[in-house]
Amino acid sequence: MREIYSEIIQFRGTHYDFGVMQGEIAKDSVTVINRENQWLVRKPRFQVQLDEIREAITRFAPGIWEELLGLQAALDWPMERVLQEFGGYRLDYVRSGCSIVTGSNYLIRNYDYHPKTYEGRYVFFQPTDQGYAILGPSQRVTGRMDGMNEKGLAIGYNFMHRKNPGDGFICCMIGRLVLEACASVHEAADLLKEIPHRHSFSYVVFDKSGETFIVETSPRGVEVRRSQACTNHFENMTHENRNHLGDSIRRLEIIRKRQANTLSASDAFKLLNDTDKGIFSKLYSSWAGTIHTSAYFPNEMKAWISLGGNQEPLEFDFAEWLGGKDVQKKRIMGNVDTDIPFVHMDEGADWFQR
Repeated sequence: MREIYSEIIQFRGTHYDFGVMQGEIAKDSVTVINRENQWLVRKPRFQVQLDEIREAITRFAPGIWEELLGLQAALDWPMERVLQEFGGYRLDYVRSGCSIVTGSNYLIRNYDYHPKTYEGRYVFFQPTDQGYAILGPSQRVTGRMDGMNEKGLAIGYNFMHRKNPGDGFICCMIGRLVLEACASVHEAADLLKEIPHRHSFSYVVFDKSGETFIVETSPRGVEVRRSQACTNHFENMTHENRNHLGDSIRRLEIIRKRQANTLSASDAFKLLNDTDKGIFSKLYSSWAGTIHTSAYFPNEMKAWISLGGNQEPLEFDFAEWLGGKDVQKKRIMGNVDTDIPFVHMDEGADWFQR
């Protein structure tokens, strides 16, 4: 068992200035050093095409391109390197887990992945130029693993598979694009039909109406269904599923059995976060260990998060923050049962054999 943390980052201003601020933080950080070493082992399978990526991003959220330009200015890197690290387009994604449940005014999810990929940033951003204000944990700086925007739209995603990838955005950038541009589950579903998808994921969107859409996506198609639970297999596009679905089906059955009775937000959070309920995962070395459990409450405009299992969540009042009241805490603290290094905390969080 070890203590870990996520930095709380807060910014109000333009996308470009936000990029500059984040670049200054990232410069010479242990995260950047570790990522440089990770690229020495895992070479990208494509050449960065600057014009292609700029056109793809600006079509859906031009502010994010400005954020990338700000990152480049602060880091003083070639734009191709900025896009390889933070562009979220045509990159490869390794398998992961994740479970999501929605209920009366809540979306709760477990983020299951590998510690060497977890960058430990929880971001509040209120743009003054364009796009909606967002809170949530970031991935690859510009992307969001899950989150909620100022309109009360919340999102989380679940990995399905990475076979036969296409030219498109990866999951965390798609999460950011949806939160940046959409005010409702209906707008989110429409955008997810337009966005080009690199890999196959389900995106779970939830808003103040209490409606939940699960949007099954792959490079070959998109289908929308209604449900209040999602793990790691498609229920409509079953032809896209992996061969081994036993654990995904097992977790979904546990959730649905509990949903047969009214499940409060607190009970739903414990169902996912308690290590003895059958949903929380300790498979960190297999790219499927639960690193955080997050919750979003659109009607109250509040959010919870905990790092590791058997934790009491830390609550954020997003409505107060949108009104100008900063969060006083600097870090979210937690405990995770693994000795694998975290990319934002530990030297040697790379893919070299030692």
